[in-house]
Amino acid sequence: MEKYVPDIYQKSIYSINYDSLLSRGIKCLLFDLDNTLAPLKEKTPNEKLKKLFQELKEKGFKIIIFTNSPKVRAKPFMEGLQVDCCAYAKKPSTAKLLSVIEMYKYNFSEVAIIGDSMIDDIACGNIAEITTVLINRIAKREYPLAWIKRRYEKHVLKKLRDKDLFTKGRYYE
Repeated sequence: MEKYVPDIYQKSIYSINYDSLLSRGIKCLLFDLDNTLAPLKEKTPNEKLKKLFQELKEKGFKIIIFTNSPKVRAKPFMEGLQVDCCAYAKKPSTAKLLSVIEMYKYNFSEVAIIGDSMIDDIACGNIAEITTVLINRIAKREYPLAWIKRRYEKHVLKKLRDKDLFTKGRYYE
């Protein structure tokens, strides 16, 4: 169960203390796309997201969109935000995550994954032993069959809450 517990839990990507991540030695941020950066219905990044990513790049972060979505979905965000992308990541499998870390020559301690799914994003990051940041999903609409993972996530949340390991809505760094 501990593989689903994030290192950091915040309301959204806009409430994360990125300076704190920098002070921890984080240099590379892997962002999930759907319901982390944008709702499924949005096809391109909005101005608020562009501004955040510009600020993060100015702080010195390498930003990579790390998504299970196909490249056709991720490409407009990759281009609009001027960042790299790894599509079809197959999270929670760590195979693509490990290849990204190796390709960009980062140490595991220098990478954080940020996403809305405990089952995909947080489990993937924890298995690889990188910093994990959970945020609340920004929309209810998801890809078909995502409800299966969300249903399992509810089960996980209940077990974690019962063991006092994690409670949804109790934010922390």
